[in-house]
Amino acid sequence: MPVDRLLPTDEARDLVQLAGDVADKTLKPIADEYEKAEKYPAEAFTVLGQTGLLSLPYPEEWGGGGQPYEVYLQVLEEIAARWAAVAVAVSVHSLACHPLMAFGTDEQKKRWLPGMLSGDQIGAYSLSEPQAGSDAAALNCKAVVADGGYRITGAKAWITHGGIADFYNLFARTGEGSKGISCFLVPDGTDGLTFGKPEEKMGLSAVPTTSAHYDSAFIPEERRIGAEGQGLQIAFSALDSGRLGIAAVAVGIAQAALDEAVAYAKERKTFGKKIIDHQGLGFLLADMAAAVDSARATYLDAARRRDAGLPYSRNASVAKLVATDAAMKVTTDAVQVFGGYGYTKDFRVERLMREAKITQIFEGTNQIQRLVISRSLAG
Repeated sequence: MPVDRLLPTDEARDLVQLAGDVADKTLKPIADEYEKAEKYPAEAFTVLGQTGLLSLPYPEEWGGGGQPYEVYLQVLEEIAARWAAVAVAVSVHSLACHPLMAFGTDEQKKRWLPGMLSGDQIGAYSLSEPQAGSDAAALNCKAVVADGGYRITGAKAWITHGGIADFYNLFARTGEGSKGISCFLVPDGTDGLTFGKPEEKMGLSAVPTTSAHYDSAFIPEERRIGAEGQGLQIAFSALDSGRLGIAAVAVGIAQAALDEAVAYAKERKTFGKKIIDHQGLGFLLADMAAAVDSARATYLDAARRRDAGLPYSRNASVAKLVATDAAMKVTTDAVQVFGGYGYTKDFRVERLMREAKITQIFEGTNQIQRLVISRSLAG
């Protein structure tokens, strides 16, 4: 069912409506087929780029949509409600554009940002390593100074769009300790850069996740973003925004599960009446609706703080924690509403439940979110 949204402008309302319409026409009809076949939906990203939905939160002067984050996130939610894998990929692309936008020089932005924001290029984010996921300061991938740039050697893990992205934000060690990490913008096709086979995942199967291997790959100095040693600051700045993206994706998944469960409960009859009219099940659906609405309000509060230029790091962690835990609970309950049918792949709620799980893990596990929140409370 359509979500009754409070949006700041008529333009914003039109954008969110456009996102829903585009997703209904081009994403939802093929989602199941592509997920089962593990087929990458390149045409979907072409359409989203052509309609301007890949660059909404970035300034118009660089080719972006100039929209506040609260609008962008609601667009992302609409996409996620139809196809979570595509929404995650859009969120990761936006995340991958952030380092250049926030820390790049004007010359770097003029050279690379328009292509990244036009939708002609898709980006990826390379922070995690096999032994360093949540502990980003433990990175081992090294960038050694060479004539005119750096030689990169090491491995990266869990890269959404790995092997098919046009550019990669790489975080590699240029010194010692947490202040010895730097950020690089690595183009696809760089000599010495190879990728592992796509991971066999529980969900989001249409968009590949791979490892990456750098074997003395040369990166020109002009492709370092920010100063040497500024990498973790850049990474964490981007992750605050990325966590809001995942929160919005999680709410989209949960909203879709709620819609499917309500529609089924209005049709299915037991003991002479629709199952939605049985108080036990009606109350379950009510709790699901409350969880979805609460999660949406939480991510919108964080987004509005970001738009106002206020500190929002803790709020982003709260939103990511609340929204993704809600998505897991709501999708699990949706399967319960369907009974045995919900456990089969004939019904969409089974896929939604599998997709919800990863939202509790990436962009910092929910245990890490609790750590961020508790540290902020400790001052």
